[in-house]
Amino acid sequence: MGNDFVKLFPKNDLTTNDTIEGCNLCVAPNIYFRPANSKNQMNILILGSGGREHALAWKITQSPHCTQLFIAPGNGGTLQYGTNLNFGVNDFAALKQCCLDKVINMVVVGPEDPLVNGVYDFVVNDEALKSIIVVGPSKQAAQLEGSKAFSKKFMERHHIPTAAYKEFTSDNFAEGKAYLQQHKLPIVLKADGLAAGKGVVICQSHEEALRVFNEMIINKQFGEASSKVVVEQFLDGIEISVFALTDGKDYKIIGHAKDYKRIGHADTGPNTGGMGCVSPVPFAGEVFMQKVIGSIIEPTIAGLHKEKFTYKGFVFFGLIKVGEEPFVIEYNCRLGDPETEVVLPRLQNDLIELFLQMHHGTLGDAKISYDERAAVTVMAVSGGYPGVYEKGKGIYFPEGEDKKEDVLVFHAGTTFDHGHGLVTNGGRVITATALRSTISEAAAAAKDTISEIEFEGKYYRTDIGYEFE
Repeated sequence: MGNDFVKLFPKNDLTTNDTIEGCNLCVAPNIYFRPANSKNQMNILILGSGGREHALAWKITQSPHCTQLFIAPGNGGTLQYGTNLNFGVNDFAALKQCCLDKVINMVVVGPEDPLVNGVYDFVVNDEALKSIIVVGPSKQAAQLEGSKAFSKKFMERHHIPTAAYKEFTSDNFAEGKAYLQQHKLPIVLKADGLAAGKGVVICQSHEEALRVFNEMIINKQFGEASSKVVVEQFLDGIEISVFALTDGKDYKIIGHAKDYKRIGHADTGPNTGGMGCVSPVPFAGEVFMQKVIGSIIEPTIAGLHKEKFTYKGFVFFGLIKVGEEPFVIEYNCRLGDPETEVVLPRLQNDLIELFLQMHHGTLGDAKISYDERAAVTVMAVSGGYPGVYEKGKGIYFPEGEDKKEDVLVFHAGTTFDHGHGLVTNGGRVITATALRSTISEAAAAAKDTISEIEFEGKYYRTDIGYEFE
C-alpha cells in the first residue's frame, strides 16, 4: 500500500483549510466524494463508534463502489470519511428511517449487540429494506457469540476442538457449587451472554470460583447475561484471533492477529477491551494454520451450512495454541477491536468487492492478497481505564503528524465538540498503527506516534509485541 496511507483527523462540515478549535493541526485534505456513475456505486452505512468502525470507514472509502458513507453514531475520526448520524446501533426504527432517507444500499455492522438483537433479520424481513445488503449474520447465527452455551453445543455437534465445559443456572446452582469444588485449578467462568467483554473470569482458587459463581448467578453481576454460567477447563497456551469472511458456504481468511488484553506491561493487571495488536502472528506458520483450517474453520463453515444458518459476514475465531494444537476459546460474529486496525491495513483487496462477492455467492472465486509487512497497533487509553475514567479531555496532535509514512491513527473513543474541538469520549481513546518490515520496527513506529498525541491522563503500553522482538 505504501504511500496510499493517510493520517486520520476529524472533519465536520469544514473545508480542508479550516482548523478545528482545540486541535493544533489542520484537517487532512484527503476527503472522498464520488459521483454515482455505475450500477455498483453504493451508499453505505456503518453501525458503530469505535476504532474498528474508523478502520472500516478508512478501508471502505478506498473502494470505487462507495458513493457516500454514513456512520452511526461514529466518532471524531470517522467524520473525515463520511457523515456521522446521531442514533444508536440498536435503534432499529432510526436505522430504517436512515436507510430510506439516505437511500442506503449496504449496512456494515461493527459491534455484536445489534447482530445478537437481530438487525440482519430486521432489515431483510422489512419490505421497504429487503434489497439492502447486510454484512453480518442472522439473529440465530449470531448466538455463536451471544450465548457461550450455544456455541459450545455447536462445537460439540461438529467435533471442533474446544475446552471441556458444563453450564449452570439458578436451577442447578447447588450442583454447580459441588462441581466447582472438585474442579482442577485454574477454573474459567464465563457469563453465557454478552457482558461487554467483562464476563470471563479465570479463578486461581476454589474459594474465588465459588464467590464469582455466586456473584454471576445469584447477584446477577451481568444481569441476564450471567443468568447462565459456563464453567470451562483452563487451557494453557498463547492466543490468536483468525478472521474470515463467509457467505455461509464458502469463506476467505482475511487475516490473523494477536491482541494484548491486559492493562499492564508484560500482560499484567485487569483485562481491557484491548491495548494493542500485532499481525501477522509469527507462530502462526503454514503448518499451524493448516490445522486451524482443517480442524476449526472448515468444520465451522460446514456446520453453519448444514444447520441452515443464514450467515453473511465475518467470523472471528478466538483461538488458543496449546502445544502445537489449536482450540477454540470463543466465536465472535464480527471483526474485533483493535484487531481490525491491524488486519485491514494489511488486506489489499477492495473490501466492498468482497462484500458483493459474499452477497452474490461468488466469494469462493475471490483471491485474497496481503501486504507482507508487519502491522502493530498501540492503543492510548483514558487515565483510570478499565476502571473509572473521565471524558471530555482535549486531544492534540503535533505539527507534521500526518507526514509519517505508513502510519495510521484510528479514533476509538473520541468525539468532536463544537465548543472544545476533538475530545475523549471513552476508555480506549485512540490508536496508532504502523507497517514496517518487522514487528519490532512497526511497534517502535506506532509507539513513537502515540507518544506524541496528547490528552490528559493518557496511558499506553510500550511493550506491544514484546515477545516477538
